[in-house]
Formats: sequence, structure tokens, C-alpha cells
Amino acid sequence: MENVVLIVHLILALGLIAVVLLQRSEGGGLGMGGGGGGGAVSGRSAATAMGKLTWVLAAAFIVTSITLTIIAAEKSAGSSVIDRLGATPPALNQGDAPALPDADALLPPTPAENTPQVPTAD
Repeated sequence: MENVVLIVHLILALGLIAVVLLQRSEGGGLGMGGGGGGGAVSGRSAATAMGKLTWVLAAAFIVTSITLTIIAAEKSAGSSVIDRLGATPPALNQGDAPALPDADALLPPTPAENTPQVPTAD
């Protein structure tokens, strides 16, 4: 179910991008300037088919966004990141720590013990 809603959501996003890019610029972006007839003052412009399609796609995009949020919330089923922080990982619960190596084994070899590390031809 989640995958179907996600695919529809992505198709809506691409469709919304395409419809917005295909619309004719009115010159009143962000309230700057204005077309003829006091376009920025009137508050409503003529509803074109592309404008209506933009609203429909935007509403469907918001609905699928909310649906995906609800599905994700149901999947988490009450487990929170904060809840997981309180639990210690199983590796830290082990009481048997491996024994440390002997300190003499960590020292470099003495000259008497210094034998070649590569095979020699006999």
C-alpha cells in the first residue's frame, strides 16, 4: 500500500512541476508588479484550466503527503528514537571481556630474536 501511494505521490509531484512550468508568467510573482487592471490589488485572477489543474494536483499532492505520514506513523507503532536510546546494545551487556595480551608480546623483537621474516633459499 505504501509503495502505491508513494508512486502516485511521485507522479503528482512531477505533474505539478510540469503544470507550473507550463503556465504563462503573469508578471506578478511575489506580489511585485501587476498586470493590467490592478491584478495585484484585486486578489483573484481569471481561473484558467491550467490554474485549476494546478490546484487539483496540489491538493492531491497534499493528501498523498498526509497519507504517507500516517502510514509511516503506523509502521513505527509507538517505538521512538528516544525509547531506543535508553536500551543498551547487547554487545555492551556481556560481562566477559576478552583477556588483554601479555605486555611482553607487544614489544618489538630483540636482536637475538630478530630472524628474517621472509623465507630464505636453502
